[in-house]
Amino acid sequence: MNKLFYFALFLGVMGWDVQGQSFQERATTSSNMRLNVTNLGTFGNAFRGYRDGSGNASCEYPAGSGIEHLFEGGLWVGGVENGNTVRVSTSAIDAPQGYAPGRAGFEFTAPMGATLAERSTLFDSPFYSPNAVSHQDYVATFTDANVTIPGLGTPIQNHNNPMNLEMTMETYNWNYSFSDFMVIVNVKIKNIGQNFFDSLHVGLWNNTVVRNINITPAGAGGAVFFQQGGNGFMDSLDLAYCFDATGDVGFTDSYIGQKFLGSEDKYGFHHPLLDSTFNPMTGQWEPERLKTHYNAWQFNSPGTTVYFTPSSDQLRFQKMASGFNHSPCWDDPLGGPCQLDFSTDLQDDLRRSGNRSDLLSVGPFRRFEPGDEIEISFAYIVAPKRDDGNPNAANTPEQREILVSNANWAQTAYNGEDVNFNGILDPGEDTDGDGKITRFILPAPPDIPRTKIVTRENAIDVYWSNNAEFSVDPITGEEDFEGYRVYMTKFGFDVIGPQNLQRDLIKIAEYDIPDNGFFFETGFESVKLPMPVTFDNDPNEYFYKYTIENIPNGWQYAIAVSAFDRGNPETNLESLESSLLANNFRAFPGTKPVEDMDADEPFVYPNPYYAGASWEGRSAFQEESRKLIFANLPKKCMIRIYTVAGDFIDQIYHDDNYDGTDIRWFRTFGSEGATRNVFSGGEHAWDLLTENSQIISRGLYMFSVEDLETGAIKTGKFVIIK
Repeated sequence: MNKLFYFALFLGVMGWDVQGQSFQERATTSSNMRLNVTNLGTFGNAFRGYRDGSGNASCEYPAGSGIEHLFEGGLWVGGVENGNTVRVSTSAIDAPQGYAPGRAGFEFTAPMGATLAERSTLFDSPFYSPNAVSHQDYVATFTDANVTIPGLGTPIQNHNNPMNLEMTMETYNWNYSFSDFMVIVNVKIKNIGQNFFDSLHVGLWNNTVVRNINITPAGAGGAVFFQQGGNGFMDSLDLAYCFDATGDVGFTDSYIGQKFLGSEDKYGFHHPLLDSTFNPMTGQWEPERLKTHYNAWQFNSPGTTVYFTPSSDQLRFQKMASGFNHSPCWDDPLGGPCQLDFSTDLQDDLRRSGNRSDLLSVGPFRRFEPGDEIEISFAYIVAPKRDDGNPNAANTPEQREILVSNANWAQTAYNGEDVNFNGILDPGEDTDGDGKITRFILPAPPDIPRTKIVTRENAIDVYWSNNAEFSVDPITGEEDFEGYRVYMTKFGFDVIGPQNLQRDLIKIAEYDIPDNGFFFETGFESVKLPMPVTFDNDPNEYFYKYTIENIPNGWQYAIAVSAFDRGNPETNLESLESSLLANNFRAFPGTKPVEDMDADEPFVYPNPYYAGASWEGRSAFQEESRKLIFANLPKKCMIRIYTVAGDFIDQIYHDDNYDGTDIRWFRTFGSEGATRNVFSGGEHAWDLLTENSQIISRGLYMFSVEDLETGAIKTGKFVIIK
């Protein structure tokens, strides 16, 4: 059996009674990582976003690239109840169809009316909350206590003995350029039952799959689609990871990792790197017992001796409490005892392509009694591979360098004020003065400049406000703004290969405070306006303007403006820059709306149109992703297209607020949201399909443009060559 088999079944099941439990899912959008999060403790969406027409990402990185990293994942908790019975509760297991209500292994439910709440630390966000931790928090509460779906009564298969846990999950992601590659998952687990648990373990299970769905559509080829990943585990970082070993090589040069960050219970703070922990119940330092365990198994393979799929509570707990990484065979596969246990080198075998799940678990937590709570944090981390000249499958330390750096940033964020990472608030660590360790703190660059993009023929005007100049660093409490940078992509960046704006955006201008001993001291005179300007239906004032000229019409350019600070030499903190990805726009220079079509006649370009034009790019929807442009259009008009014989082909309504969302090209190669597309107002793209979405043949075609305000009509012609 393979995952593709169940997609249609899954889509039907998802229409369950809305009067019952609410199933909610959202993707992270502050970071450059689009991770799907649900209010039931699952992650990813089993790629259904590419099957139901929504296009919702599962775990895409970089955003907009089509490179996916996760089929589905979820939280696991297991322990020994009252000293004699193993219990395990899972929010997701390795099911080919992904989540569906009542399906075995999806054992957590949400109360009636429960939601996936959103919060933000950004003052200009509609979700701003003083309780927020990151630029975008998702918050949900769910439980394993129910054996049927609330409001529906549908039994949850094989879930007859719940552990009676209440889970409060929060996910955090930031738009900072130095941290926009991670999503932190922080979970508080409460025992709401009457029984106690010993040897409790908490895990994050994932079916990671790194493929580029623009190159190979999700699920294409059935099971083969999922059988191309390599896996590994880095003990020093408590980091499990996956990469594309043999799939879309050259279009998927990235890693996804899951990292354990830290935990705390009534016995104190815990992490395997600690030699001892302070027990607040006894006032004593005690040896640290906690370990991380890494396991991996082949999809739907219950019979294999090493990579068996655990199908019962006992087998799942065995995986949680005994990891590959604690076997002597992990580091010495040729040792005598190892040859009795394993027939291959585990680490080498995991690097080879296969369809695997992996589990990162932590434990044991002791004597988890009714009313007790455990707080534990994991992180999803993505990273591009460092090119060292070796093939993807080599998985060299050099290739993992950025993954390691990103994992360290995730740990830095978690540590927060706990600088020496011992779980104790030592002198000098309480920077916010609240008397306790504050975690999930990152140094902050200046605020993102409010930006306005205006396009016109062969030019782009970039305006921005001065709001970043009053930013206060949360660590130093100082206004340390230093300057601005303007970025732009080359034309064709969007269709040459997988989009990666961190790589594709090129700095074209920089301005900073003069005469203060930092950076280039260029000043702002060349871009500062004599008076701030405003635009209709826009409350902002814009103080700066930069113009990009002599660029071809019709091509897409990503434009971004950032603000950067001076850094902090005392703490060796380098200058920080606001996020480019949170402030990038897709600009399309072109003709402005015309008032007199006699003076400025509508036309088509390119003309003739050669199928396979350079701006088309490579797409899994090639015939639906073509683009021809009508220019010199009135503000409001109707475009009609005919064959030379007069047969009607298509008609298009245009107004000067056109955003490109009517054709697939912009959904494939453009920005994620139409609000980021900026057009000149006098142009409109067509996908070369009839009104019934049929592919047109080569030949000569006629078009007419009717000005809907004046009634004037102009005609023209163009040629399609294939």
